Amino acid sequence: MTRKLFLLLGFVTTIGLAQTQQNAFYGTFTVNLGNYVGVDAELDYIFNEKYSFRLGYSGNIRKPVSEPDDYSTGLTGALLLGLTSPFDQFENIYAGAGRVWSLNPAGTVRINATVGLGFTILREPGNWQPISNGFLTENYTWEYNRYNTVSLVLSPKIEFPITRIYGLVISPTVQINKDRTFIGLGIGNMIGLLRKRDNPKSEEEQ
Repeated sequence: MTRKLFLLLGFVTTIGLAQTQQNAFYGTFTVNLGNYVGVDAELDYIFNEKYSFRLGYSGNIRKPVSEPDDYSTGLTGALLLGLTSPFDQFENIYAGAGRVWSLNPAGTVRINATVGLGFTILREPGNWQPISNGFLTENYTWEYNRYNTVSLVLSPKIEFPITRIYGLVISPTVQINKDRTFIGLGIGNMIGLLRKRDNPKSEEEQ
């Protein structure tokens, strides 16, 4: 799976670098907030300012739905800000394609909407067993259950390529599979070749 991902990444990179004058090729990084929280990293290629192709990874977590009401991380967990606590985890590696609509003549605001499929890994703690370890550590033991599935990924991003190489993005996202659904809003940065060069003025205009 990892080898195929890198091969696809290399293929997309080659296409993007070969088409820098008319097309866009860039990466985005967003922080997601929704029924899970996490991060999203993507590569986008826009052909002829109309058609979009995307390869991405998202990793999101939330408080476990199965967590007992009296679960405690103990003093040690509290000092570590809860980072040792178990979480419901929703990971997705995905690819998609879609359409781009420019919302102004300068091309500095656009909608980049894609639909795709993803390989999804779900990890959720279960088999909670109470223990008596005082107040220093957790009062339950648990173990992760892992599920693999396929998700439908919908992402109508609103992009703001402020300059040719840097911009901002607002990314509503829905990832749906037979076991879970992630609905969130991402806010982040875009870096790369975001749009074609501005057309130089003709001699008559100068």
